[in-house]
Amino acid sequence: MLIEQAVPGMSDEAVLRESRSHPEVFAQLFDAYHSEIYRYVAGRLSTAHADDLAAETFLIAFRSRARFHGDGGHVRAWLYGIATNLIRRHHRDEERKYRALARTDAADRARAGDHDDDTRILARVAAHGVQRDLAAALRSLKRRDRDVLLLVALAELSYPEVARALDIPEGTVASRLSRARKTVRTALGGVDPTRDDTRAEDRRST
Repeated sequence: MLIEQAVPGMSDEAVLRESRSHPEVFAQLFDAYHSEIYRYVAGRLSTAHADDLAAETFLIAFRSRARFHGDGGHVRAWLYGIATNLIRRHHRDEERKYRALARTDAADRARAGDHDDDTRILARVAAHGVQRDLAAALRSLKRRDRDVLLLVALAELSYPEVARALDIPEGTVASRLSRARKTVRTALGGVDPTRDDTRAEDRRST
């Protein structure tokens, strides 16, 4: 069992390195990032999946911490990469979710009390009133394009972080994101609720 131990002022990478000889220190990374990894999984799948997959993300990270090599804030991206790989194993569940959303309008979901998608992207979707079409567009994307789009739109990762999370070049991140957003805009008549221009520059740099 991990024992929580605060390590004030240490970077994520330093905490991870320290946890190799003092495993209890890893609890600091869990405390820092579990809630956002949970929300990301819940946003793509469901809260039921998030309970298990968020926990599994950190278990995998803990067991593989000795093999991590990176700097510049890459621990967070690494965790999202693990979570995304786990989500891929449940792609049928994700596609079923999008099919259900495409059949159900926002008002019906509100009356049903469904809070699985407590995220910035769905707030913008509700404002545009295009949830059903967005769900259909997301389902139509190739999984690799959908991963990039949702790591940016849901997790709010920068381009370098997405590149690190998925182990792909930044140029590939840009091209996949552009392709995914073109699909979304086409499906929604030029509207793109996955885009938040107030963060556009931040996403391009760390």
